[in-house]
Amino acid sequence: MPKIVDHEQYRKELIVKCFDLFAEKGYGAITMRQIAQGLNVSTGTLYHYFPSKQALFEQLVAEISEQDVITALAELGGKNNLPEMMTALGNYLVKNEDYLIKWTYVWVDFYQNQDSKIMLNNSTVFKRANKRYQQATCEFLGIENQVLASFVLSFVNGVILEKLWGDETINFLEQCQLLGEMLTAYLQKNSEFY
Repeated sequence: MPKIVDHEQYRKELIVKCFDLFAEKGYGAITMRQIAQGLNVSTGTLYHYFPSKQALFEQLVAEISEQDVITALAELGGKNNLPEMMTALGNYLVKNEDYLIKWTYVWVDFYQNQDSKIMLNNSTVFKRANKRYQQATCEFLGIENQVLASFVLSFVNGVILEKLWGDETINFLEQCQLLGEMLTAYLQKNSEFY
């Protein structure tokens, strides 16, 4: 009897396994042949599921961003006040530091290998991922203000970039505590946004 393959599940498994390959080699340096070798599949199998390296990467972004949101909200949820939320966020960043640095590196490397004008016009998967991260931030903080959510995401991304660049003085818990103090002052001044 022939083996029955769940093609959608198999596609997702390939995507998840690609993350480490992109993080190790970089988007610009790795080829579809090298990805296939790293996954122990034929190049034809890889092209069957992904018509190009960019299509594979875009599906990786969609899959990982959705999993990131689910995981983060599960770990960060249930906090009653801003100091508790910021402590939880700091602990989350500490716990997932290696992964977050790799993911940031992968994104930066991908964009470095693209024409920025084309990316700005054609990057709907990236816009959807960023929108989902914004929505998750609003949900986590219990706010509706997209500008404030973007600020928090920018702050967190900046702290992760500082770590990526090798700044050993960055302490996620301290940074999140400072963020909490800034948010508290802002929200007290602008209570209509909270």
